[in-house]
Amino acid sequence: MWPTKVISKIRYLQSPHCKKYSVIASVLEKANVGDSTEVKGWVKNLRVQKEFIFADVSDGSCAQRLQILIPKSLKTDCLSFGSSVHITGKLSKSPRGQLELVAENVTVLGACVVLDGYPFNPRTTHPPEYIRQYTHLRSRTNYISSILRVRNTVTKHIHDFYTTHKYLNVNTPILTSNDCEGAGEVFKIQPDSEETVKAMMQEGRDKDTVYFGSKTYLTVSGQLHLEAICRGMGNVYTLGPTFRAENNRSRLHLSEFYMLEAELAFCDDLQLLQENIEDLLKYVYVETRNTNEADLCLIDKENGNAPSWLNKSFITLSYEEAKAILEKKKIASTEEGLNKEQELALVEYCGGVPVFIVKWPKELKSFYMKECQDDNGKVDALDLLAPITGEIVGGSLREDSYGKLKDKLPSDKLNWYLELRKFGNIPTGGYGLGLERLLQTMCRVANIKDTLPFPRWPHNCSM
Repeated sequence: MWPTKVISKIRYLQSPHCKKYSVIASVLEKANVGDSTEVKGWVKNLRVQKEFIFADVSDGSCAQRLQILIPKSLKTDCLSFGSSVHITGKLSKSPRGQLELVAENVTVLGACVVLDGYPFNPRTTHPPEYIRQYTHLRSRTNYISSILRVRNTVTKHIHDFYTTHKYLNVNTPILTSNDCEGAGEVFKIQPDSEETVKAMMQEGRDKDTVYFGSKTYLTVSGQLHLEAICRGMGNVYTLGPTFRAENNRSRLHLSEFYMLEAELAFCDDLQLLQENIEDLLKYVYVETRNTNEADLCLIDKENGNAPSWLNKSFITLSYEEAKAILEKKKIASTEEGLNKEQELALVEYCGGVPVFIVKWPKELKSFYMKECQDDNGKVDALDLLAPITGEIVGGSLREDSYGKLKDKLPSDKLNWYLELRKFGNIPTGGYGLGLERLLQTMCRVANIKDTLPFPRWPHNCSM
């Protein structure tokens, strides 16, 4: 028997009084002409004719709008572009066969006086640079709302992919004592209250470690934590916020972004990682195209056609092969890996198909990457390069030799990481994928700041 509280909650959720109106996506999906219907949303367009007013209303649930046929007798002065409305009526078909709602009652919930400072105009396409100035209002625009719906769907399909493949979803910490990449591009965490700091320092603690007992940062990666869980529970993944304190305001960088990271248990072959990444990206892309066609058509109209690599296998080049191609193309070389110009040139060379760059020089990659068996000067690492963004995924096999890892460990604070290799160790491999860069690639969004609701970058955290 279920507890009484559970049963009553189920009854409440099933009650018709739980929700008194329909979202427009549901109305369009299951439209029955003649049905009495109630919707709420925002007026996106208003056309006044002799006897009727035609209003296009959106509630954000889908790219499509619902046309409302309003008798002039129901019009109020505050019914305008941008206003929020509550409308009841009956579904009908227009002479052109378009579904519309013939209004019987119209209530303006919130007026919108465009001339009083509202930044968006009807039937106007505003450039992204302009829209970006109004972060709190930009979800009202068709372009940004479509991107945010695609982002929602991409996130869902990512979880679907890993759930289908029996991966465990792990919430790795946002606060951490690890600087995973060792690059120093971290945000340090301290209490804002001076009283708290003074009180704790009186206990003999250093100012930098006063609260947690060690230096603490906003996470740059959940990888090391995933490795710990992977060595007890098998395949795992996480999708959460990560932070970089880079002084970089380019079209490809954010101070806060979402990172998908996966760790594969018993993985001793880089090819397994490559296959996993390619399967994931193609699955997410196809499923999103199937479920968000209208949104992606609108985005494609703004940004150009979508990538055409779905039916092609991703290409693999060694780091040495990639450098040789760049030299042949006479693109300036660098001793610090591949820069953005070089990454995009390699993608272009490969016909716009994503390309894995593998077998990297050891000095260019992180301490935790496994040395190649046939060349200890290189590591079994990969970068996946894609159109628009260049690098979109970074990954590697993890060093599973206790002795080799001990020699390379950058800090005693990571002794716990070394200890993972001491008790029941297994080979693992993993990767990180930037969610916003994935959206840039899928939707051909030039600037990463337009792929998430509230972008943060140096000198910009206004909300």
